[in-house]
Amino acid sequence: MSSTQPSTLVVSISGIRGIFGRGLDPAVIVKYASAYGDWILKSGHEARTVIVGRDARVTGPICSDLVISTLLSQGISVVDAGLATTPTVEMAVLLEKASGGIVLSASHNPAEWNALKLLNSKGEFLSPTDASWLIDHAEAAERTWATYEKRGVSSVRDYLDYHIEEVIGLAEIHPEQIKKGSFKVVVDAVNSVGGIAIPRLLEKLGVESQNIVELHCEPTGLFAHPAEPLPENLTEICDLVKQTGADLGIVVDPDADRLALIADGGVYVSEELTQVLAADFWWQYHSGPFATNLSSSRAIELVAAKYGQEVYRSAVGEINVVEKMKACNAAIGGEGNGGVILPQLHYGRDALIGTALILQHLVQTGKRLSELIHELPNLEIVKMKTDIGSLNPDDLLQKMAAKYASERISTIDGVKIDFDAGWVHMRKSNTEPIIRVYAEAQTAEEAKSLGERFMGELLA
Repeated sequence: MSSTQPSTLVVSISGIRGIFGRGLDPAVIVKYASAYGDWILKSGHEARTVIVGRDARVTGPICSDLVISTLLSQGISVVDAGLATTPTVEMAVLLEKASGGIVLSASHNPAEWNALKLLNSKGEFLSPTDASWLIDHAEAAERTWATYEKRGVSSVRDYLDYHIEEVIGLAEIHPEQIKKGSFKVVVDAVNSVGGIAIPRLLEKLGVESQNIVELHCEPTGLFAHPAEPLPENLTEICDLVKQTGADLGIVVDPDADRLALIADGGVYVSEELTQVLAADFWWQYHSGPFATNLSSSRAIELVAAKYGQEVYRSAVGEINVVEKMKACNAAIGGEGNGGVILPQLHYGRDALIGTALILQHLVQTGKRLSELIHELPNLEIVKMKTDIGSLNPDDLLQKMAAKYASERISTIDGVKIDFDAGWVHMRKSNTEPIIRVYAEAQTAEEAKSLGERFMGELLA
């Protein structure tokens, strides 16, 4: 009997997301996997090999089998990376000089969701142009299928150790120094692949195994709490960091591309500050710009000023940040959702890289995480949304751009207005009749007031 619950499928340049069996069903997976296969074939890349990995969601094996069988049927060979973080798959694409990669992970969405995250031969998310072609092609009837003698070949390989060795092999990372720091670390991996990756990384970085406290690190795919690393979801690890006297807590989302931190004493550290801390460390060794998206905290500009560095802003979305990083030759970049991107290894958000940079930063400064946070700019962000019903979101945003034309504004992604004491960013949703409103100011009250003011002005 078919489900009577509504279908849920979100198709965008970021990938194909949906609730398994209610939108993201086997036919849909084959439809988009084969469209991706045709994109690989038309690209003319010699390898005709794709790396496939997945997070620990219970639907992962089914989705992975469907994707792998589809690609093999198109004459494309596959290396099955099994349980693998998104950044691990991205690095595997580079290592193997593969044609691309597919990660089965719906990131921070609930456990019933899954997704196809599509990578190019550089281990990066597809460009808007390539993603648009694939989405359009998915609706076409024709596909390229191989005859039996030209079918693809499958193999299996685990790339986590390679990923870790590349991280600890950075000249700026010194496991022997970190070992002397005798750190005690609590890890919350929401029962997904980070539960394998982060403890193994910590040991390689010099953290003694008895000082690694694992919380929800069994990769069952049964999330112990909502998967997005927001403060309301992380009370358990905050309490555990405090109770055990740990130096810090490490929190990753299901595919381990986002990193949130818990400071000593069990205090949640805003995801916005992960990239700021990483840059504060990296700029001690390397000069060069930073690139991030329009919705990320202004704290990065304030830290950049200390080092005489520039900050460039892009539209929201990892691939947009990556393209901006390349355009400005950024030394480091990221997003305010806990994403750290270090081009020296690869152009993708990577919680493993973020973890290594933060630990090295702690040991070199000799300071506790709470002290480092106290030294950073103290700003507060609020994230809101307003329902616009049948109103045209582009008209509303154009109205706001015209109204504030004399201010410092950007219209590359909705409308961002920079004031001396804060900023507001308004952008439409591609899937709902809403406009998202982000605001930052010196205090939470001021940020909330600013956000509410602009939500009101949008509909005035």
